[in-house]
Amino acid sequence: MSAPQPQCPHISGRRGSNEPPQHGINDGSGSICDVHSYKKVDKHGKAVTRDESLTEILISKGVQEVNLISAIVSLGEATTHIAAILQNYVDHTYAGTQNSSGDDQLHLDIDCDNAVFRSIRDAGVFITAASEETPEETDVSHSSMKEEDGPWYSIGFDPLDGSSIIDANFSVGSIFGIWPGKGLLGRTGREQVASVVSLYGPRTTLIIALPSKTRGDKGDITFEVTLVKDRAHWEVSRGEVVLKPAKKVFAPGNLRATNDNAKYDALVKHWIQERYTLRYTGGMVPDVYHMFAKGGGVFSNVSSEKAKAKLRLLYEVAAMGLLVECAGGVTTHEFEDTSVLDLVVDDLDRRLGVCFGSKDEVQKYKQFMFSE
Repeated sequence: MSAPQPQCPHISGRRGSNEPPQHGINDGSGSICDVHSYKKVDKHGKAVTRDESLTEILISKGVQEVNLISAIVSLGEATTHIAAILQNYVDHTYAGTQNSSGDDQLHLDIDCDNAVFRSIRDAGVFITAASEETPEETDVSHSSMKEEDGPWYSIGFDPLDGSSIIDANFSVGSIFGIWPGKGLLGRTGREQVASVVSLYGPRTTLIIALPSKTRGDKGDITFEVTLVKDRAHWEVSRGEVVLKPAKKVFAPGNLRATNDNAKYDALVKHWIQERYTLRYTGGMVPDVYHMFAKGGGVFSNVSSEKAKAKLRLLYEVAAMGLLVECAGGVTTHEFEDTSVLDLVVDDLDRRLGVCFGSKDEVQKYKQFMFSE
């Protein structure tokens, strides 16, 4: 049996003084697991077809930087590999280690993490990477990369969001945020040049956020592509995702906090009394993604003294926040009237509660949660 792990309380998004800097099981090498091997899928030219189709879509959406196109295309490849891994996932086996949240890690978590690291290393456009399973800034650059051939990028990601609900065959996802240059510490979500979320369900999809600066100042956009033709081709499935100002759909995360957070308790009761439609799975990706699919709603994940914040700014919140704001929605820190994109990654494990969604719905959240 493995030794018991220390408890890791988090208040205001800071690592506890008695908590190790990482629980880290993975090293970002992209190495192959002997038990659950990583294999490239769709040989005989299909991978090229995927690359070309996504490249053409990104160009049509206004992305001009070749290296950024390569960066996003590599995440499409990682997504394809993870989809194959999930489709063949049978054994719910644990690796005997814990991630930065203190959660027991599945072999599946490690396989998905390795799939991403393999893809971003192969892309040859990333300098630094960190993930929920490899929670430290890891050098993924190539010796052949020269400054004059840039720009180069850094990436923070969660390779498998929702591993705790995967046994029920719920939809799960991956979350990726791309920053320009080297390093992730000291950055804000506002600096991202793109973010991508993968959803693995009946379909495999990518939803991509491109801020205006990435598109030659043509305006922010969020759009969706779907993996089709036996995983051989990406096709635009939603040309633009827009969150309407109001929609009575809610996904209240961390409901245990309502027991000792009176404001959150009052807000959840308000949603119920106003007959909002509940759409909640316990996975951040499918719950926020539902808003994109339906054109609005509100997602909250609020902490309390007894129910601590678990969402990480670098691996989950910043990337998802960019998607929401590029779709015309609003984001806020759970206790501060501040966009999550303006928060600084001053700790790779910084955690916080959030509210995302339609403009009017997030304003309603603020009225309940920020009142004296």
